[in-house]
This record gives sequence, C-alpha cells and structure tokens, in this order.
Amino acid sequence: MRFAVKREGIVTATILMALPFVRMGVLLVLLFTVVPLARGQQPSSLDQLVGQFDREAVFWRQFEVAKAIVSAHDVNVLPKLDSWLIQEDRHLRGNAAFIFARLGDPRGFDVIVAILNDRSERPAAQGIPGGWWSLKGQIRADRYYAAHLLGDLKDPCAIPILVSLLTDPDVNYIVPWSLAQIGNGSAIQPLIGALSDPNPSIRVLAIYALVDLKATEALPRLRQLVGDAEKSNFGELESVAHAAQAAIGKLQ
Repeated sequence: MRFAVKREGIVTATILMALPFVRMGVLLVLLFTVVPLARGQQPSSLDQLVGQFDREAVFWRQFEVAKAIVSAHDVNVLPKLDSWLIQEDRHLRGNAAFIFARLGDPRGFDVIVAILNDRSERPAAQGIPGGWWSLKGQIRADRYYAAHLLGDLKDPCAIPILVSLLTDPDVNYIVPWSLAQIGNGSAIQPLIGALSDPNPSIRVLAIYALVDLKATEALPRLRQLVGDAEKSNFGELESVAHAAQAAIGKLQ
C-alpha cells in the first residue's frame, strides 16, 4: 500500500509539472482519473493468491495457497472459486472445498464428504505423483486425501464420519491423525477401540493420536500393550510395545 501511495504522488507531481498552464477544471479531471488507474494496476494480495491457486496444478502446493487464502478471512473470495467445487481432479476440488468449509460455507464440508464416498470412474493420474496408475489406486488416493482434509478442517462434525472409517483399508492409516487434529474428546473411546485392531500399524497410529489428545483414560489399555512386539510398517517400524511404553510415559 505504501508503494501505491508513493506512486500516486509521483503521478500527481508529474501532471503538475508538465501542465503548468492547464485550467484547474481539466487538472482535477486528470487527477481523479489517473489515481484510480494507478490503484487498479495493483491487485490485492488476496487476488494474487486466488490467481496463484488457479494456476497451481500440484495439489500439495495448491493446498498451501488455500491455507493462505483462508487466513485472509474474506468470504468475498468464494464466488471466484465456485468452479473449483466441480473440478475433475478430486485433490484440487478438495483444496477448494477446504477454503469454503473454513470460511463457513457448508458446501465445502459436503464436497469433501462426497469425495470420501465417491468410487466412480475418473481419468488417469490425478493426484497420484508418478508411478503406475490404476482406477482403484486413484480412488484410494482421493478418499485418503479427503480424510486428511477433514483433519485439516478441525471440524468436530467430521468425527462420526472418521470413526466409521477406522476399519476402512483405503483410509484408516490417516484417520487417527485426522481425529487427533480435530482435538475433540469424543474421539478417544473409538481410538482406544482401535488399539485392538489386527493391524499393528493401526494400533501404533491410534497410540500416537491418543497421546496427542492427552487421553489419560487410555492408560489401562496401553499398559496391556507393553508386551505387544508386533511392528508397524511405516517410518522406523516401531513396535506396538515401544509406542505404548512411550505413550504411558507421556500421559502419566
């Protein structure tokens, strides 16, 4: 904004020096014409973010732009993004829906939930970075990202939806994280239930989420897991026992 003011001052001074003999009426017309033009040439930072969102085709980079748009807290931006709610690429559609939901428009939440339930045909290679493409893999990736976005939203309304997905093999790896991000105690008992999941990775992820939720009521069940030597299949392949022991230390 300082630049815009300075630029207007330069334009005004130029007119005054170049037209010393112009009648006052003409001068005023020029002044009130040039200054708005100078302002019009400087798009707002929000307009720039919308333009960046429109141009960005890599979903995780576009999501960073989406978060910046949300931080402006300006609902007037939503009409400019309407067309994204029907975007063919469901990762990009989800990013737009995140903006709508965070700015209070219920269409955003509904679009994300619809992606979770969508197993329809779709073009190849959307939202899967490289590798061999398959329809089943794309559906899994789209649904997984939607479950992730529900965590990013931090909306307690998503808790029953996410809880129902704790046993869904397409998305259950992200569900404990999303529940922890929402930060609502109503997710604690379902996560304690997930400590009995046959997959040790889900048990470990549930432990992490319970720690994030400061769920001291999980301590009795966690103590029962200190002899569980099965290992997760991600990261450092941590065992359930190690994760449980670490959680007990943090929650006591």
